[in-house]
Amino acid sequence: MKKILITGGAGFIGSHVVRRFVNNYPDVQIYNLDALTYAGNLENIRDIENAPNYVFVKGNITDTAFVDSLFSEHDFEGVINLAAESHVDRSITDPLIFVKTNVIGTMNLLNAAKDSWKGNYEGKRFYHVSTDEVYGTLGKEGLFTETTPYSPNSPYSASKAASDHFVRAYGETYGLPYIITNCSNNYGPYHFPEKLIPLFINNIINNKPLPVYGDGRYTRDWLFVEDHAAAIDLVYHNGKNHETYNIGGFNEWQNIDLVKLLCTKMDEKLGRESGESEKLITYVKDRPGHDLRYAIDASKINKELGWEPSVTFEQGLEKTIDWYLQNEEWLNSVTSGAYKEYYQKQYQ
Repeated sequence: MKKILITGGAGFIGSHVVRRFVNNYPDVQIYNLDALTYAGNLENIRDIENAPNYVFVKGNITDTAFVDSLFSEHDFEGVINLAAESHVDRSITDPLIFVKTNVIGTMNLLNAAKDSWKGNYEGKRFYHVSTDEVYGTLGKEGLFTETTPYSPNSPYSASKAASDHFVRAYGETYGLPYIITNCSNNYGPYHFPEKLIPLFINNIINNKPLPVYGDGRYTRDWLFVEDHAAAIDLVYHNGKNHETYNIGGFNEWQNIDLVKLLCTKMDEKLGRESGESEKLITYVKDRPGHDLRYAIDASKINKELGWEPSVTFEQGLEKTIDWYLQNEEWLNSVTSGAYKEYYQKQYQ
C-alpha cells in the first residue's frame, strides 16, 4: 500500500484531514504523527482509530533522530505537514517553542523526505500547510494573493513564514516537489477552546466573560474546517508542484459582529432570553502587534482546481455550535487542568 504521513493529525485541522483521507482512500495507509501536546487529542479521531488503513505514531517533529528513523522505516510517498504551534497569544509568551516546532520541526521533515526520496521524486509530494498571517495585515481594502509579500507581525506568523521559506528553498535547491497552502481562520468541531469561537461557546455555556481584544473591530476571514480539509485533499492530489494556493472562506467578519452573532445563536440554542449572552462581552487590553484585517483571495484554487466553500459562515457556525453542545464531555475534558491555568493568566 502507498503510505502518506500526516503530521499534527490529532489536532484541530489535522484530525479532519486524517479522517477524510482514511475514509476516502482505503487503499492508502495513513500514518498520523502527533506529539499529543495540549491541543492534540486522540479523542478527536476516535471514530477511525481501528480503520485498517490507519496508523497512529506518537512523536515530535522536533526530534531529528526520531523523524529520520520513521522515514527510514517507511517509504512515504507523501507528507502533509500540519504539525505546528498556532496560537498567537502563546507565541508572544514563549516565542522559542514556536521556532522549535514550526521551523526546526519543518526542517527535520524536509531533510528526512529529501534523504529518503534520494532525488527520485516521481509520485512524491511534500505538502506544507501555512497561514494567511504570514502576509501581515491589510487596511480596509484589498486581499491577500499568492504573490503578496510576506510581512509577519507576531512570533507565530514569523515562525510560519520562516518554515514556508525553507520549503520553497528545498524546492529550488534540491528539486523537492512541494506545495504550500495559506489558509484563513478555521472554525468547526474539535477546535481547542483557546481560539475565539470555541472559547466563546464554552464561556457562554458556563456564563463566563467573553474577552474581546481592544475595540473588537479586528477583521478575519473565516473558513469552515471541513471545507479546508476538502481543499487540502484536492490540492494534494491535483495541485501543481512548486505552487502556492490560498484557501479562504470569503467570510469577512469584524470580531465584535461575530461575537454578537454567536451570542444570538447561543441564546436561541440554550433557550435564554434574547441579549442575555451579550451581557458577558468584556473588552480587555489589546495584544501586542495585533493585525487589523486578514482577507484571502481564493480565486486561484477556484479557477485551477474548482474548489469553493460548501457552507456559508452562518451555516458553518450553526453546525459548530450544535457539535459543541452535543459534545460537552469532550469540551469539559480539554478545558481541565493546565488549560485553566493558562486561561487565567491570559485573560484574567
